Amino acid sequence: MMTANPRDVTQPSDTTQPSDTTHPSHTSDTTTVTWRVWGMDAAVTVTRPGDAGAAKILVERVLADVDRACSRFRDDAELYSPSIRAGRPTRISPTLAALVDTALDAARLSGGAVDPAVGHHLVLLGYDRDIDALRTGTTTSPVGRPSFVARRAHAGMIRRHGDMLTVPEGVLLDLGATAKAFAADRAADTVADALGCGVLVNLGGDISARGVTPDGGWQILVDDGPGEPATQIAILGEGAIATSSTLHRRWRDRSGAEHHHIIDPATGRPAPAHWRTVTAVAARCVEANIVTTGCIVKGAAGHRWLAETGLPARLVGRDRTVVTLGGWPNESEAAA
Repeated sequence: MMTANPRDVTQPSDTTQPSDTTHPSHTSDTTTVTWRVWGMDAAVTVTRPGDAGAAKILVERVLADVDRACSRFRDDAELYSPSIRAGRPTRISPTLAALVDTALDAARLSGGAVDPAVGHHLVLLGYDRDIDALRTGTTTSPVGRPSFVARRAHAGMIRRHGDMLTVPEGVLLDLGATAKAFAADRAADTVADALGCGVLVNLGGDISARGVTPDGGWQILVDDGPGEPATQIAILGEGAIATSSTLHRRWRDRSGAEHHHIIDPATGRPAPAHWRTVTAVAARCVEANIVTTGCIVKGAAGHRWLAETGLPARLVGRDRTVVTLGGWPNESEAAA
């Protein structure tokens, strides 16, 4: 279980209008640049307006590096090379090694609730293309449907030694549960180190802040769309926040059944939506993301499991009831 490491989180007196995702609120001493990538909204906020363009370029480089390493939606991704797919020990790049290690750590820390060996389950459910392409039906899957599937696949079957990776034949890894948070952390680190300014990177609700903090802290609006409970908090100093949701990244399979993307490794099916959304604050976005995703997979038992981490967290139940843990600010909001 993760050790407690709550960040300094406060609830400001001012609020902003809800938006479609968790995001930083613009203030007079910060500048935000937004764009779309990986089927989601991305943004980088800096404390020096003149650094915004350079910061975006640096973030895009990190995202491109992660994409080349492990995207299930491109046929030249390193993780899906013929050698790895055939089950042979394969030398991999430092980026892919870090991504795989992060995913394996997530499986260990979550007791198997967040497991990267669920790729074939996602493919068989129809999530075999980028979510935008899937909804429009404009492209075909670069990975394709497998001829052989190890249906009892789990993270313990993966071997990482030095710069070598071995994935048993028939196991398809999907690093999506942790790669986005990993990218947010790495991008924020990169911008802060290169430019020396305060920076906050937001990748579809996975947020990481580094460097100088603006006056009043990083203002974060936690909101999962119209009709959903919303609140605004401030993060003081470096830290991160992640939100996992069963409301977005949804698609219909060939039979017309609707699914969301958070898979329960025990069943190979989307986790029951006991929680609509779970949000947590931690030192690193990866840490926050592991507990939010794990909580959704664990369902009702996720409440106690997340509470034991000591991290500030906010859980929205099936009936939109809001539960807060670990020093998350009290909220006066009512269920919508």
